[in-house]
Amino acid sequence: MDELPVVLGSGAIVLLASVFAVRFSIRLGLPSLLIYLGIGVLIGEAGLGVQFDNAAVMQSLGIAALVMILVEGGLTTQWSAVRPGLGPSIALSVVAVVVTVVVTGAALHWLLDLEWRTALLWGAVLSSTDAAAVFSVLRSSGIGRRLSGVVELESGLNDAPSYIAVVMLTTGVSVDWRLPLQLLYQLGVGAVIGLAFGLAGGWLLRRSALPATGLYPLATVAMCVLAYSSAQLAHASGLLATFLAGLVLGNSRLPHRSDTLSFAEGLGWIAQIGVFVLLGLFASPGRLLEAVVPGLVAGLVAVLVARPFAVVLSTTPFRVPWREQVFLSWAGLRGAVPIVLATIPLAADLPGAQLLVDAVFVIVIVYTLLQTAFMTPLARALGVVSPAEPQQIDIDAAPLDELGAVLLQIRIPRGSRLHGVYLAELRVPRGASVSLVVRRGKGFTPETTTRLQEDDQLLIVTTEAARNATERRLRAVGRAGPIARWRGESGD
Repeated sequence: MDELPVVLGSGAIVLLASVFAVRFSIRLGLPSLLIYLGIGVLIGEAGLGVQFDNAAVMQSLGIAALVMILVEGGLTTQWSAVRPGLGPSIALSVVAVVVTVVVTGAALHWLLDLEWRTALLWGAVLSSTDAAAVFSVLRSSGIGRRLSGVVELESGLNDAPSYIAVVMLTTGVSVDWRLPLQLLYQLGVGAVIGLAFGLAGGWLLRRSALPATGLYPLATVAMCVLAYSSAQLAHASGLLATFLAGLVLGNSRLPHRSDTLSFAEGLGWIAQIGVFVLLGLFASPGRLLEAVVPGLVAGLVAVLVARPFAVVLSTTPFRVPWREQVFLSWAGLRGAVPIVLATIPLAADLPGAQLLVDAVFVIVIVYTLLQTAFMTPLARALGVVSPAEPQQIDIDAAPLDELGAVLLQIRIPRGSRLHGVYLAELRVPRGASVSLVVRRGKGFTPETTTRLQEDDQLLIVTTEAARNATERRLRAVGRAGPIARWRGESGD
């Protein structure tokens, strides 16, 4: 019992240090994941001397953290942003994995004299781009919505085929005519389960009057985790089911949606911090020196050969311009996922697995630094940086079941074209009314001549029947201004 306060206190100190490290890393221009890895290394055998070398536990905790990261990624991904690049994203998430496995495996078999199965396993581990790294870098990089949407959706989808490839190579599944059917089953059934849980969860939450606001985020996350468990029990892809369930739920008309997204974002941060600190704790600096050369060679092959070839092969049928292909080739960021995948063969005591883990650790540190450092300059040089776009408004809803109505809460973000719109020009549909405007902390009842401003918060009461039309109208005006219909903007 006396150990519990020490354990909890130590965990709280590490968490606080990691949280404040985010601000420090932003000032230095470093990815925060490297700071977390550094904290783990300082706590580990080379620093404070804490020993942690259980590969099976590391694998289980890593997969659990990956599930939480995918939940957050799915819930916070805007369907309107990723829909234009749906085709290239799906092609990249499948074709790029296959190409990376084959090209990287063949090159490492020749360059490092690795046995074929081991070489292909290296390729499978390096075939996944990391959702956490991509979300944290691209969403603040100024890249066009369609292009960043392609990379975001790919990073959320490609964990599943990469995981399947690693497990199959680790367990030594025979390559015959049944293999494509197994892959199709795992991905297809995983997708169906994820979509089903997302649709059913959204329907259930919209019709449930829970006694506390904080229960809605818990129920939403639990629905995504249940999708993962159900898919895994059905021998399908739980990771794909998790991301798709989150994607559907995050783009549904959820009650208290902003609270849910904030809660999921916090869970995602905790998962990232936890898994990166554990990975740093798991690493042995003494062994990393032996893995530097193999890691650098494997990273060069994956980043400069396999990834560009996979991008060209996947996106050319969709007529993606060559400038965007170059950026997509560079934007395949690695993070925690490859290291977590590398622990699978290590937990299975596969020969050479320890070298793979150490090499991937080197790859993540070196190439994450290089790729993130040159991401924005490369985007500017290629001309793929998007001009400022109107910011999407976030609509939070609270059901008023006894009245058959819904209370909508809207904050006008900077850059929204709702700024400067008169209330009369808003023209919300019949059955909806703007009841309150809060400006600089002071609330007032608006008139038809009230002019909306950035950072205003609006409370709109609407009947359930008029809710959809009200939300569409608000989004349309937010994107195109009061003459949204003349500009062909419907708000869908």
